[in-house]
Amino acid sequence: MKKYSPVCNILGVDVSVTSMKETIEYITNNLPSIKGRYICVSNVHTVVTAHDDKKYLNVQNNAVMVLPDGKPLSVLQKRRGFKNAMKVSGPDLMPEIFELSNDPNKKQYTHYFYGSTPDTLVKLRNNLEKKYPNLQIKGMYSPPFRELTEKEDEDIINMINEADADFLWVGLGAPKQEFFMANHQNVINSLMLGVGAAFDFHAGTVKRAPKWMQKVGAEWLYRLLQDPKRLWKRYVTTNSKFMWYVFSKK
Repeated sequence: MKKYSPVCNILGVDVSVTSMKETIEYITNNLPSIKGRYICVSNVHTVVTAHDDKKYLNVQNNAVMVLPDGKPLSVLQKRRGFKNAMKVSGPDLMPEIFELSNDPNKKQYTHYFYGSTPDTLVKLRNNLEKKYPNLQIKGMYSPPFRELTEKEDEDIINMINEADADFLWVGLGAPKQEFFMANHQNVINSLMLGVGAAFDFHAGTVKRAPKWMQKVGAEWLYRLLQDPKRLWKRYVTTNSKFMWYVFSKK
């Protein structure tokens, strides 16, 4: 199965030119052939990281889709002539897929969640079961916050594959989740989607930015204000690098 097209190359990363509707159509129409593959949800941080790390760049470009989660990416796509380019964020994609899976009159896709903490996963399950009573959750697993042993990795692969879910939602944070998906491509049988903090948003453990901030591309600022000690260096460094790289390569 060929990767999604068209794409707009941003600092080396082939970012999909898409919309939420087109993304859903691509996934649902091609799910049998893209199971075992993965979708990256990209933003300024991941694009800059990929630009500076060729291994990570290869991981991004081997995905079947690289969704423009960050508003600056879709804005840059528009400026490069892709007038219909839209932002497609991981936290917004999840409920779209869940709605389809919850409808008994449509294909009820099944789901597995890998990442985050046990407490967050409990809250996530509770919230999803309340909102989507017909949603089929095949399993949830919080891996240890360290490198897995070969035996642990093998056991986890078997556990996920035995659950036989259509979608494996991966919430390990970037770049860890993308490397996990790339390393398990065609080993794990589900379509893998790396959605980072989306687990926390839907679990209610982290509050998402208001809609108006999302629309103007200031969601990163809202997150920075929530967790400045952890995020300030990332945003200051990568945002500055992004601007420099984009304008210096014109």
